[in-house]
Amino acid sequence: MSAPNNRRSIFLGRMSLPERNYLAEALRTETVGGILLLAAAVAALIWANTLGASYEAVRGFHLGPASLGLDLSVQHWAANGLLAVFFFVAGIELKRELVAGELRDPRAAALPVIAAICGMAMPALVYFAVNSLGGGSLQGWAVPTATDIAFALAVLAVIGTSLPAALRAFLLTLAVVDDLFAILIIAVFFTSTINFLALGLSVAGLLLFYLLLRKGVRGWYVYVPLALVIWALMENSGVHATIAGVAMGLMLRCTRREGESRSPGEHIEHLVRPLSAGFAVPLFALFSAGVSLSGGAVHDVFTRPETLGVVLGLVVGKTLGIFGGTWCTARFTRAQLNPDLKWPDVFAVASLAGIGFTVSLLIGELAFSEDPVLTGEIKASVLVGSLLAAVFAGILLKVRNAKYKALCEDEERDEDQDGIPDIYELDKPEYHLRMAAIHEAKAAEHRRLAELASAAHAGDDGPA
Repeated sequence: MSAPNNRRSIFLGRMSLPERNYLAEALRTETVGGILLLAAAVAALIWANTLGASYEAVRGFHLGPASLGLDLSVQHWAANGLLAVFFFVAGIELKRELVAGELRDPRAAALPVIAAICGMAMPALVYFAVNSLGGGSLQGWAVPTATDIAFALAVLAVIGTSLPAALRAFLLTLAVVDDLFAILIIAVFFTSTINFLALGLSVAGLLLFYLLLRKGVRGWYVYVPLALVIWALMENSGVHATIAGVAMGLMLRCTRREGESRSPGEHIEHLVRPLSAGFAVPLFALFSAGVSLSGGAVHDVFTRPETLGVVLGLVVGKTLGIFGGTWCTARFTRAQLNPDLKWPDVFAVASLAGIGFTVSLLIGELAFSEDPVLTGEIKASVLVGSLLAAVFAGILLKVRNAKYKALCEDEERDEDQDGIPDIYELDKPEYHLRMAAIHEAKAAEHRRLAELASAAHAGDDGPA
């Protein structure tokens, strides 16, 4: 009778090489986009607090064909139009994670999924508790539930700290699951009146989009016009138009077939992600983050229950939810933490997930759309909460930055210069033979140089 398998799974262990390469490319783009997002947010704050009248005039300016129901303000175009591109990329990310990434194995996916769910539930509970005790509005419960991966990576770039690939993958997976639930929240809780004709036509357009993909039809000139029609119909249906972007992203094939270096989904994501991270999201931030940050406004953030609930939800709720969900799941599933990392590292990443900028601003606009003053205060609370989470996480990460740098160097080391990091070849016998040959060649070269130097020295000491 064989002994039971008591081997514990490794949490935050080494990723596969293809997954690592995909992650590195995706996060590189998101980091650049995050820095642009940060710059756009700062520009919006400066513009709104110095030339507030012009800022309001620009973002309130309407354009678009009224006959098609698209006579929208610049701010509305940014929130419902440009963010559809962001959610399109999020849909592709989610599809890829489900079929080829960290979420494809239910056992491996359980931990980050449960952590993300806890990381959304706890901020909502914190908001609910603060507003129940303080007599505030419960409408904004969803505002502090989202994580902004681009802003989080921008913070890492600004403070100059590194994160090992496993921690970055964990943060990205959290953000992907966050995006999924944010989409569901927007669709379920922020849809009031529905135009069923427009919604039906939009669904018909999505079915056509799906059929064209399955038939292998190629050409941007087919899909881009169709996507615009689907988006416009969804916008007129009363359902938030970003749902169209997610739906189209989920329809793309993200598994590779024989002879493919990238799946169609990965290829399109590679093309569209720079547009999303470098243009769509920063422009949304420019026209949404501009709020008054006078002394009175900042004071109100910490005294009004709605805004205090958002701040505490982001800073406290996110951290405790993600860390608590991760620890409990690892404890009861007997998952063992990567020996190179410690639980304080998970706590630091959990606190970094408290940066909830883009989607939190969007949900804040939807939740309090009938009260412009409170909408502005909620946005200010998102900015303050995200800033506090960034500072808190930055301090925690800096404490372990030397360890992170060493781990990153180990992950990147490629002594044999074959384009594959050595850490992925350690278990291959041919790798050790190749490395032994390289070291022997280096030793022989050193011996030869030493002999030449010795001969030259002997010649200098000889008779003239």
